[in-house]
Amino acid sequence: MTRPQSDSDPQNAGIDLDRLIACPGCDAVYTAPRVEQHERAYCARCHHVLIAPRRKAGKQLIALALTVLILIVAASVFPFLAIDAGGLHHGASILQTAFAFTGALSVLSVAVLMFIVIIPMLRLVLLIYVLAPIIRDRPPARWARPAFRLSEALLPWSMAEIFALGCAVALVKIGDMAHVVFGPAAWMFAVLVVIVVVTDNLMCRYSIWKSLEN
Repeated sequence: MTRPQSDSDPQNAGIDLDRLIACPGCDAVYTAPRVEQHERAYCARCHHVLIAPRRKAGKQLIALALTVLILIVAASVFPFLAIDAGGLHHGASILQTAFAFTGALSVLSVAVLMFIVIIPMLRLVLLIYVLAPIIRDRPPARWARPAFRLSEALLPWSMAEIFALGCAVALVKIGDMAHVVFGPAAWMFAVLVVIVVVTDNLMCRYSIWKSLEN
């Protein structure tokens, strides 16, 4: 474990700005230390992980991103759940549910598709675009920096895993009123949530930015 040296120290006056790193949790600024493979640099104030390089992390991130892409596409098409109540049976996929809104509620169709399908897929495609040349020891792609910046900007709007958790909470509440059967897409979203968490923990954004600078 490595603790970065705070840039507020007197001996850090005139430090090279390219060596500074800001904590995304508390905005503390540090001089980026040299971190070896499988070591981590933490923020001294809020203990947020700042640097966590890992060997072959790029290949693993691409593999996970491709897996999530496949899961999102499949989960959008296959039945998500089916409900039996009062002798009636109804099942639907995410796409069927999104296009079920009409009239003034049609904006919800756009929101569902954007936040649950399109934006998460766009983020993953951008990440693969950025990392593919890096893992092959080639110069970064032409638009790699703005692509990675856009990928990070879209992170708060990528809500595929939030949708899965929200559905789980809603299904618990209606479980007493109807018989709920989870479809293949529900289990795909469950796996997707786990992979998204693993991907986020595996990604070292500082290392990616440094690779793009080189």
